[in-house]
Amino acid sequence: MKKLTLAFALLLTTVSVNASSDADKEALAKRLAPVGQVYVAGAAAASDAGPSGPRSGEKVYQTACFACHGTGALDAPKKDDAAWKSRMDQGFDVMLKHAIEGIRNMPARGTCADCSDDEIAAAIKFMTDGV
Repeated sequence: MKKLTLAFALLLTTVSVNASSDADKEALAKRLAPVGQVYVAGAAAASDAGPSGPRSGEKVYQTACFACHGTGALDAPKKDDAAWKSRMDQGFDVMLKHAIEGIRNMPARGTCADCSDDEIAAAIKFMTDGV
């Protein structure tokens, strides 16, 4: 009889602990629920627009390449710098291959992991246009 009473008490304790933990989870979820929303004018329209096609070489340069090629960091040749001449002598295809795969201090695709090969090519053309 003692074992039966102990087993019944254990069963009641387990059920009550599970019931209270479910109630606690629901109460916690209710306390953590957001109390409002933030509306930024034009944000919905910008996010709904989706991709508008390939980015221009200038846009890629400004967003991904400028950190190094605009400042000369890590010995990167600056836009329209004479240092591009020796690279251009190797041919455009070699420069594009190096930009895509990475070379020396330059990581693969520069810092533009979501750039297409055509966008990277456009950025190279933009940077070397005045050389």
